[in-house]
Amino acid sequence: MLFLGVVAWWVSISPSHDRNWRPEVGVMPRATIDGDRVRITGVRNFDYRSRDEFTVRYEEREVLLSHLTGIDFYVSYWAEGWVGHTFLSFIFDNAPPLSISIETRPEVGEGFDPIASLFKQFELIYVVADEHDLVGLRANHRQETVYLYRLNTSADDARRLLKIYLKRINELADRPEFYHLLSNSCTINIIRYANAAGRKGRFDIRHLLNGLIDSYLYHSGRIDTTLPFDELRRRSLINAAAQAADGAPDFSDRIRASLPTITR
Repeated sequence: MLFLGVVAWWVSISPSHDRNWRPEVGVMPRATIDGDRVRITGVRNFDYRSRDEFTVRYEEREVLLSHLTGIDFYVSYWAEGWVGHTFLSFIFDNAPPLSISIETRPEVGEGFDPIASLFKQFELIYVVADEHDLVGLRANHRQETVYLYRLNTSADDARRLLKIYLKRINELADRPEFYHLLSNSCTINIIRYANAAGRKGRFDIRHLLNGLIDSYLYHSGRIDTTLPFDELRRRSLINAAAQAADGAPDFSDRIRASLPTITR
């Protein structure tokens, strides 16, 4: 009876949109697709003075799917090792990059705890943001180590993947879900959606040990392989460029200025 009671209690714990959220995750984004045109509300573009001091600003963005040319892949580390955080930027030839990061949605006073995330402690959010916000926050104010890799995906595959992301963003806006480190988290979901968009490949332990995901991308041929991996990784570190470009209107261009180029 005790066991059944615990099971019933566990099942009864439901995710919610109605909590005292931290302002960085206070607004759930939502997307409207009208043919080629995509309008996204709740796009975060905060002005950070430090990691905890900022001007809150959520915007509406409009992009054209026909102008989506590729995807860039970020790996960010609190401390370099086997675990990090991954997110994508969708690249357009007529608009700034659009970053989407799959994260926990902490309440005021909460911080991320990987063990707690296994036990229905955090809701899930897809943060849609300007790169100056999402990348600048991690590289310049949280002092994380950030790498940027240019994926060699086609424009058609990029569009398929973005549409999958937009569908999931709307599903979450309608129905909350819990974040789970092993089954509903950043890299696991990126791989899951890439599979749905046409990726061919099997599960790799580096999908879970995502601090090693850039090694997986390199050895599976999904990023530039004309350079040795160690050299590519060295040239893909963008912290110095991000710090130099902080506050600049051409932030996204400047963090990519010294990256190895690829043909898209």
